[in-house]
Amino acid sequence: MPIDLETLGREAKTALESAQNLKELDNIFHAYLGRKGKLTAVLRSLGTLTKEERTQIGKEANETKEMLAKIFEQRKNDLLREENRRSEEKEWIDVTAPGKKLTRGHLHPLTLIQRKAVEIFQDMGFAVVEGPEIESEWYNFDALNIPKNHPARDMWDTFWLNPKFLLRTHTSPVQIRYMEKHNPPFRIVAPGRIFRYEATDARHEINFYQLEGLMVGKDISAANFKAILETFYQRIFQAPTKIRLRPSYFPFTEPSFEVDMQCILCRGGGCSSCGQAGWMEMMGAGMVHPNVFKAVRYNPGEWQGFAFGMGLDRLAMMKFGIPDIRLFYGGDLRLLQQF
Repeated sequence: MPIDLETLGREAKTALESAQNLKELDNIFHAYLGRKGKLTAVLRSLGTLTKEERTQIGKEANETKEMLAKIFEQRKNDLLREENRRSEEKEWIDVTAPGKKLTRGHLHPLTLIQRKAVEIFQDMGFAVVEGPEIESEWYNFDALNIPKNHPARDMWDTFWLNPKFLLRTHTSPVQIRYMEKHNPPFRIVAPGRIFRYEATDARHEINFYQLEGLMVGKDISAANFKAILETFYQRIFQAPTKIRLRPSYFPFTEPSFEVDMQCILCRGGGCSSCGQAGWMEMMGAGMVHPNVFKAVRYNPGEWQGFAFGMGLDRLAMMKFGIPDIRLFYGGDLRLLQQF
């Protein structure tokens, strides 16, 4: 059958010129000029024709190919310019327009309460010290009068990293580290994060913050502790605050006591935050046990002191009226933006 190159070229020319985008144009190009395209098939079939037909049709086919290639390039450039124009219109920026106001950052409520607590204790002459969050068994337990296999270890649900190291369960190891390198008298506080392997609820988290306190001297008594504590709560809440000391047990203090504060959220009436008790347990404290002084080579006959550890999360709950400790770690901006 005779090959109608004129019709084929006209058909391809119309298709190329009517392409609406680069992808469509590319598909048309391959349909006619690609490896399996219609014009390419004509060129490959020349070997089956006579010499005269081959000369005539080959010339016409090459001329058609060159013509279509030029039309393709022209249409390609037109479509590129059109896409660039639309892109520029879409991405155009008015540099004279006023900028968007950026949201101002602020401190987390736990940071606020920690800074305020530290400030109050510094005003009362306490120095601020820190310690590592990964502790050895010696500093976290042994030196605090909690020897191996002692039932008191069950009081702390511990994240063990290996048989000798753990995530600290309290900030009390900072006391030992400080006393190893310093001679009394002194007074220090040690804020920091601690870890407990326990179920979470409105009052408990696996990760929370403590503020450890230690005061050592020749005539330090529980009365000194109570006076300092009352001053602290008076300043932190800027109002009279009811507290109570209950006898308790801690291996590293003797005598030991728990410090409770009347729940500010329910004013003693009972709520989920205080376990319906009307009081919130705020800290454990007591007079430093003689065995702890012996572990750091202090003479317990010469020196005495008190130690305490308060939960900063619970303090923030009372200070800011937050009913659930888990809200501090949820990342909910509705809560955080209030600060």
